[in-house]
Amino acid sequence: MNQSNKKTALIVGITGQDGAYLALHLLDQGYKVIGTSRDVRRTDLYRLDYLGIRDRVSLCSLDVLNRTWVHDCFERYQPNEIYNLAAQSSVGKSFQRPAETLSYNTNSVLNLLEAIREVDSNIRFYQASSSEMFGNISPEVLPVKEGQIFHPASPYAVSKAAAHWIAVNYREAYGMFVSCGILFNHESVLRGDDYVTRKIMSAAFEMLDGRKAPLLLGNVDVVRDWGYAPKYVEAMWLMLQQPEPSDFLICSGQKCSLRQYVYTVFQRLGLDPDKQVGTDPSLYRAVDLNEMYGNNQKARSQLGWNYSQSIDELIECLIQDERAFRNWNVGRKK
Repeated sequence: MNQSNKKTALIVGITGQDGAYLALHLLDQGYKVIGTSRDVRRTDLYRLDYLGIRDRVSLCSLDVLNRTWVHDCFERYQPNEIYNLAAQSSVGKSFQRPAETLSYNTNSVLNLLEAIREVDSNIRFYQASSSEMFGNISPEVLPVKEGQIFHPASPYAVSKAAAHWIAVNYREAYGMFVSCGILFNHESVLRGDDYVTRKIMSAAFEMLDGRKAPLLLGNVDVVRDWGYAPKYVEAMWLMLQQPEPSDFLICSGQKCSLRQYVYTVFQRLGLDPDKQVGTDPSLYRAVDLNEMYGNNQKARSQLGWNYSQSIDELIECLIQDERAFRNWNVGRKK
């Protein structure tokens, strides 16, 4: 393990939304940050550029399905903490590519944990679990708490549940410091374009610029627990600072329907959702979660993590962030 006064953190999947915000947070905490991606040379690093940290982190290519590469990476960098944020994380794509999703999301975790056990079992490990693991549960058990039985409703959710239990097994079988963050929907301007909240925000701003085509969505009656991604990554870091490993639900504790979400965004921007938003049956999932929101009391009490942003405040924040990002992106392309 790295013995210098400055801790070294390795973020597997640094180029995604969570990886970029986590890297910024760790740098602010005084860490040396190493970030991996499948192929750094071919990966768009715009998120790191936008946050102004591209030159403050070290980047390396890593195929997490190659155990030898993973082992050599850990030997080389000797991290104190490893945050695994790499996954095929699209629920929709998982229905199209179930075998690939299951294979990647489980074998990657197995390889990472085996490498830690071989290189240095004192390395602390964070596994990104997902609220999708709970699936369609009875309304009477809402809000969800830690320990709720998983009933995954998509190949992605199945893969995340399997990865979660692999992580728990290594913690219990080998005494390793492994903590899982069960994150609910967390949004930002750095979300991928295939996520519905980003799709909504992008379409709304394009309509302000003259787009005529309506925004088409799937089931707008689903209810979700949405929060702000930069705040959620703080909880990831806090989990690895505890005296003992554990699993935590990270959520806002509030519920909001997709219909309410899209109406609020459009109305805040002076747009008419009744005229400019429609539904497309082809966008419905084979199985969808009707209602899902969580209880974050354990994270509040044990981690000291506080989240107080309302849904309206979140949407206003995302609108302001979208404006800033679009101005930055225009300048980048000049």
